[in-house]
Amino acid sequence: MRISTTQFYETSASNYSRTYANVTKTGDEVASQVKLNTAGDDPVGAGRVLQLQQMGTMLNQYKSNIDTVNTSVVQTETALTGITSAIQRAQELVLGAANTSFTDKDRQANAAELKELQGQILGLMNSQDADGTYLFSGSKGTTAPYAVSSDGTYSYQGDQTRNLLAVGSGISMASNTTGWDAFEQAINTTRTSTTLVAGADDGVISLSGGSVSNAATYDTSFTAGQPYKISFTSSTAYTILDKNNQDVTGEATAAGKFASSSSANQAITFRGLELNLNINLTKDQYTNTTAADAAVKNHTFQLGVSPSAVSTSRLPANTSTDVITSSVVTDQAAFDKTFPSGGAVVRFTDATTFNLYAAPYDAATSKPVSTGTLSGNTATASGVTFTFSGTPPTLAAGDQFTAQSSTQQSQNVLNTLTKVITALNGKVDGDPVAQQKLQATMTSTIGNLKSAAEQIISATSEGGARAKTATEQGVTNQTMIDNGTTESGTITASDPVDAIARLTLQKTMLQASQLVFTQLSALNLFSKL
Repeated sequence: MRISTTQFYETSASNYSRTYANVTKTGDEVASQVKLNTAGDDPVGAGRVLQLQQMGTMLNQYKSNIDTVNTSVVQTETALTGITSAIQRAQELVLGAANTSFTDKDRQANAAELKELQGQILGLMNSQDADGTYLFSGSKGTTAPYAVSSDGTYSYQGDQTRNLLAVGSGISMASNTTGWDAFEQAINTTRTSTTLVAGADDGVISLSGGSVSNAATYDTSFTAGQPYKISFTSSTAYTILDKNNQDVTGEATAAGKFASSSSANQAITFRGLELNLNINLTKDQYTNTTAADAAVKNHTFQLGVSPSAVSTSRLPANTSTDVITSSVVTDQAAFDKTFPSGGAVVRFTDATTFNLYAAPYDAATSKPVSTGTLSGNTATASGVTFTFSGTPPTLAAGDQFTAQSSTQQSQNVLNTLTKVITALNGKVDGDPVAQQKLQATMTSTIGNLKSAAEQIISATSEGGARAKTATEQGVTNQTMIDNGTTESGTITASDPVDAIARLTLQKTMLQASQLVFTQLSALNLFSKL
């Protein structure tokens, strides 16, 4: 077989180039200690490295999310701790004001400090993080969670959304605590009220709205039979009828018997509720049973769950300057059935026609819950009657008002403080009836402040549990990152001993190739002539 000179040179050049390329590549591997530079170096290994890189990117994002959760928990806990301290001081002031030696001036001094504490608590409830996002607003991070309404009540402006962040494969965790969870679920121990429905309002009988002393009994027994009628038949006895006019007096303290010989507070316990009864008789009436009976009997009170409340606010962008001056639940059944639990938006389509939507309102997707027409300066929707300022109101198309409902089952601490501040600023000295009402307010306030503190403690514990879980997940994620880095290194990192040995062999082969080429190139006919 004959090999042409051209073929010989081409084959030799190809072999030399291939060997030289191997030497260069191995030399780079020895210098960089990296053996996988392109997918062609190791297709299977390159695919695995890409998988590990993607997993590492995800794990690093999980790590960032965990840091966000932990930072939020620390900021939230700081705010909640400050609020708890303020509530503790408020409890001390309220208990102090209940001292019988206190005068109106003393109580007003306590009320002034309570007002300062209320402002401090409001500021902490509206805490923001370093980015200016409100901590307790849920998903509405640019909206202050608490604002005072035109009627002086404080209402929650945020939502109940927990901002979820992925912290592991298939594991999500809330990064925030909402104001709804921390402050709006505090049980209101005074969620019932009494109304005199028969007899003269002469101050002879004072009957408080009552405080819940046993929540389980209250929920199962009291609510089923309300509203009740408490009728005084003499200066020593009363009867209680439930909504079906069934006599349930036997379930009350002493089966409806009491002593009216003293003006001291007397507790009546009934179906998980504790009411304060005060009989205010003259000296002559106290010593004359007939006169006492005549003064007390025929007074009848209605006792039941306090109606729901609605707080409102106008949108700053409204064309008109009108505001809602009052909002009253006038049809509890319609309210319970149709009013959105997460809040509502009243939006006018012209000067008199409006729609009520579930909040938040979206022009493209929101459907009206109810509609109505302004009558004078009032508008009724979903069982709520709204009263507008202006005579007549000057509402315009596009004007919107937000409405947030709250049942008397719960009460935030700001509204609890408002009520006790108002009571402490009132004139009480020398007025037995006013003193009795103030005492009932004090009892209510202490119960509600305790409930608010317990709710905050619960929210703090929940946040701590989230931080602990997030930290533990972070340890797991870091282990996976480390394992991935190690595995990726075994694929991409070069073995120095193996690489140097290969480089030495390839250099020897290159030298041999050069030598063979030199010697064989001399084997031709021209060199023999």
